[in-house]
Amino acid sequence: MTEALRVYFVGIGGIGMSALAQFFQYQGKIVSGSDREGTPTTKLLAERDMQVWIGEDGCHIPADTELLVYSDAVPVNNAERVRAREMKIPQTSYFEALGEVSKAMRTIAVAGTHGKTTTTAMLAKILQDCEKEPTAIVGSIVQDFGSNFLPGRNDLLVVEACEYREHLLELSPEILVITNVELDHTDFFPSLSALQSTFSAAVERVPKHGVIVANPSDPVVAAVLGGAHAPIIDYTSATVPELQLLGEFNAMNARAAKTAARAAFPHLQESYTDKALLDFKGAWRRFEYKGETSQGALVFDDYAHHPTAVEKTLDAAREKFPDKKILVAFHPHLYSRTRDFMEAFAHSLAKADEVVLAPIYAAREEPLEGITSEKLAEKINALGTPATAFESLAEVRDALLARSSKLEARSLLITMGAGDIYKVAEQITEE
Repeated sequence: MTEALRVYFVGIGGIGMSALAQFFQYQGKIVSGSDREGTPTTKLLAERDMQVWIGEDGCHIPADTELLVYSDAVPVNNAERVRAREMKIPQTSYFEALGEVSKAMRTIAVAGTHGKTTTTAMLAKILQDCEKEPTAIVGSIVQDFGSNFLPGRNDLLVVEACEYREHLLELSPEILVITNVELDHTDFFPSLSALQSTFSAAVERVPKHGVIVANPSDPVVAAVLGGAHAPIIDYTSATVPELQLLGEFNAMNARAAKTAARAAFPHLQESYTDKALLDFKGAWRRFEYKGETSQGALVFDDYAHHPTAVEKTLDAAREKFPDKKILVAFHPHLYSRTRDFMEAFAHSLAKADEVVLAPIYAAREEPLEGITSEKLAEKINALGTPATAFESLAEVRDALLARSSKLEARSLLITMGAGDIYKVAEQITEE
C-alpha cells in the first residue's frame, strides 16, 4: 500500500485526511482527491498544488490511480468508491493507511479524550525547535507551522491518535501519551469501561523499550495502565512556563508534551523545551481569537464539543475576561452525544451569561426523536441562564450581532462546537 505512487483521497478535506495527503505528497507521491465542500483545509491543499475536487464524481479519479484512501465519513456506496471498485483500485481507510505509516517510523502517539490536538502540536513544536526534525500529523491547523502537517525526518512521527472505533489501535507507538480518559463517542462506546478497554489494549501494545506518558493518579487512567509492559512516566509534575494559551488544562497539555519530548530524547535541554512552549501560539479552533464585531465585541472560536471541554473553556474565559458578558453560540455535535450528555451540556453551558444554539450537527448520524437543540435550550433556561435555539447558522449569526450591538465592547462572543459554527465567527467579524 505505501508503495503506491498515485493516491486519490475521498474526503480529502478532513483534518486527518488532509494531513496524510500532505505527508504522501512530501514523500513524492502524486496526490489528488475530493470533498463535499470547500474548507480551510481544501484551500490549504490547493495552495500546495494538489488537485482537489468539490463534490463527488467517479470521473474525478485519475485513470492511473494506484490507491484510494477514504475517510470514515465516506460510506461504501459513495460514487467514487463505487467507481474505484469498478477500476479495481485498492481501497483503504485513513486510519489503516496511517497505521502503515506508523509501522515504518518511530512513533510518538498522543491519545486522550481531551487535549490531544494541542498536546500533539506542542510536542511537535518542541521537537522542531530542538532540531529533532519530527514529521507530525495533527488534528488541527497549527499556527506555529501554518498547517496540520509538519514535514520532517522519515523515521520520526508525532501523531494524534483518535480512540473512536478503536482507531488508535492501528498505530504502533514507541511512546504513547494519554492526556486523560473520559466517556465520549457514545455511538460506539456504550460505557466508560468499554472505552477503557480500548485504551488498555493501546497500552499493552507499547513495547518494553517504549514509554507511556500518563497521569497514574487519575483512577480512570490508572485502570487502563495495569497491563503495561513499558515504564509509565507521570507527566503532571513537570514544570512549564506561563503559556500564551489560557487555562490550567493547557498547562497540563504542556506538561504532557514536555514529558513526552524528554522521554523520546532524554538529553533535551529544559531551556529549549520551555522556550518552545513559551512561543507556542496555538491551533485553529482552540480558543482562537477571530477579531471584533463592528461594535467592539471580542470574538473567539473553540472546538469544544464535550461537556467537560465546554466547562473548562468557559471557566478559563471567565478568568481571563472577568468584566465581560459571555455569549456562547454552541453547535451540538451528534444526536447521540447530545442525548447522552444532555444534562451535562446544560450545566456546562449555563456558565455563560447567555447561550444561543444552532441545530444539532448530524455528521454521520440520523436524527433521534426528541433530541433537539430546543430541548437543550429548555434545560439551560431551567438553570437560570437565558438560552435560545435557532433553526439555522444564519439565524445564530444574526442573533449574536443583535445581542452584541446592545452590549457593545462589554461582550465576549464564543462560537463553540465541532460542526460549522466557526463560519459564524468569521462572518460576524467580517461584517
